[in-house]
Amino acid sequence: MRHIVLVLGIAFALAAVSQQPNPPAQRVKKTAPSNQPDQRKPSSAEPNPTEQAQTQQPQKPNEKPEETKPSAAPSADGEKPTQNFKYDMTEVAPVVTHHQITVGGKLLHYTATAGRMPIKDEGGTIDAEMFYVAYTLDGAEANTRPLTFAFNGGPGSASIWLHMGALGPRKVVMQPEGWMPAAPYHLEDNASTPLDRTDLVLVDAVGTGWSRPADTARGKKFWGVKGDIAGFSEFIRMYVTRNERWSSPLYLLGESYGTTRSAGISAYLQDRGLAFNGIILLSSILRFNTVETTVGNDEAYELTFPTYTMIAAYHKKLAPDLMQDLAKTRADVEKWVLTDYSAALQKGDTLTPQERSTIIDQIARYSGLSKADVDEANLRIDVRWFTHRLLADQKVRVGRLDGRYTGPDPQGYLDTPFFDPSGSASTPPYTSVFNDYVRRELGYKTDMPYNVSSREANQNWDWGKATEGFPDTAPDLRAAMVKNPYLKVLVMEGYYDLATPYFASTFTMDHMDLPADYRKNISYATYEAGHMVYMRQTELQKMKKDVVSFIDATSPK
Repeated sequence: MRHIVLVLGIAFALAAVSQQPNPPAQRVKKTAPSNQPDQRKPSSAEPNPTEQAQTQQPQKPNEKPEETKPSAAPSADGEKPTQNFKYDMTEVAPVVTHHQITVGGKLLHYTATAGRMPIKDEGGTIDAEMFYVAYTLDGAEANTRPLTFAFNGGPGSASIWLHMGALGPRKVVMQPEGWMPAAPYHLEDNASTPLDRTDLVLVDAVGTGWSRPADTARGKKFWGVKGDIAGFSEFIRMYVTRNERWSSPLYLLGESYGTTRSAGISAYLQDRGLAFNGIILLSSILRFNTVETTVGNDEAYELTFPTYTMIAAYHKKLAPDLMQDLAKTRADVEKWVLTDYSAALQKGDTLTPQERSTIIDQIARYSGLSKADVDEANLRIDVRWFTHRLLADQKVRVGRLDGRYTGPDPQGYLDTPFFDPSGSASTPPYTSVFNDYVRRELGYKTDMPYNVSSREANQNWDWGKATEGFPDTAPDLRAAMVKNPYLKVLVMEGYYDLATPYFASTFTMDHMDLPADYRKNISYATYEAGHMVYMRQTELQKMKKDVVSFIDATSPK
């Protein structure tokens, strides 16, 4: 889910955890498996909850952390393994199981398919295999049934979060606000799954989950803005081909960097004859300059700021008059950042002492920070500074992915690397429950570790040439929209998300140079939640309504 934070994915090697009793025979029926055969990355590149920054020295406001390089883990005898790992690319038939769930008072019978899709080069050689779980409603007409491809981002994140938190028919049990429960963790039926309206395919990026390249060298083919788009596009083409879904209404649902990917896929496949009915952008980031709080990029400080106000309000750090009508306060701040705040930052060192004092007062008033904190940050508040200083009086940090979360820094308040309490709260429940679920209920058996996130993919990511500027797939989405006037886009935004701030997302959509007739194809949904809006139970229910309303409105009748 924006100062320059170098966020590195952590590759988890997770064994299966037995948490859930065997499902009742009437609930699950399994089908036996077949025996057949030198670019610095943008700061918001890895906003998923498994990420924690590498240990580093305390950072001053607006100071860039040093980039750390991954080292190969030593083997049992202390030697480092070779870096060009090779993986088994033998194609194996997916595992198919049969289940049922009640959604909206209606009993649904559905089929789950878990397997790995081969991604081949033009000569037919398998470059990678991408792991996926597909959920299809039994007895439905495939040619009229909507089909949604969904994925998380990173880059370097598996799609476990959308799978087990929002979309799948089974979900991890969290506390109602999204807080971490006590172990052991459990599964429950997901009454908010959109499976009653659309079939679902949850896909893991190459290097994450159980998706693997043939070898490390070929993995780099997929570890970049363009290669990732091409790889996912080929997966989609293969899936609709093998499952005869070319005539189905098609949708994309991407979260975080998955929205970057979705925008790229929309144009890539549009030019290859495969058009989408709708694209859902959850916690969107298409234009990275809108969130990169680097020296000289003042616009990102402005677009991040309204989220500071919302988080400060949540923690009761604003003045009473600002707390009375938060909708009005939010609108006032959005206007202020594009006028007074923007003008002050543009003046730079030419601000008079009185002008500087006035803007410091305004920043402190709208952010909940002290005037001293604002002055020390030179009027430019980045995410690290805000999350560290907002609740300094309590010696706790607020979350980056979700500013509602708070927690003490594991290494102490003063001398600590960047820490996100919202990420640490979600990682253990999701990873352990998924490993249990996929083996026990879906029958997918493998000794391969499930990579919740991939440091290798994240650190090797090709962001493009510096001469091309910040990564930006907004032009791809624009191209797809103007070539297909029926394509609709739903933008979902969480008010407490500092990984992909809601105002930066809206700003991007407002600056795509779309004619009025095409702008009406964009709609919005906002949530009283953070990056993963579905973590909060009430917002998960709202997300379900927003998703099915969007699909109902855009599918052929």
